[in-house]
Amino acid sequence: MARIKFISIEQLLEMMENKDKFKLVEVLREEKYKEGHIPGAINIPVDELSEAAKEQLKKTDTIVVYCASYHCNASTNAAKMLLEMGYRNVLDFKGSKKAWVDAGLELEK
Repeated sequence: MARIKFISIEQLLEMMENKDKFKLVEVLREEKYKEGHIPGAINIPVDELSEAAKEQLKKTDTIVVYCASYHCNASTNAAKMLLEMGYRNVLDFKGSKKAWVDAGLELEK
């Protein structure tokens, strides 16, 4: 099985700054997404991932998943699911929303 790759906030910011092509996916419930999400993120709740991924993500996409914090396992579970579904370039921003906010960065609503 493919290995999960974790990325830091610096790596995510670098990807954004360089305008790398990737899909940023918040895997929390829609209510949490609407309360605030990392700019540019789309919302695919982890429990809807197996269906919604087929419609919204390509197997060739670079996909960065995130959830609420280091203590939240939703992004890691989502990364595992995507890898099992045949997506090859999946990254888990483990720091998630908490690290983003703690760094003084704004959430989008």
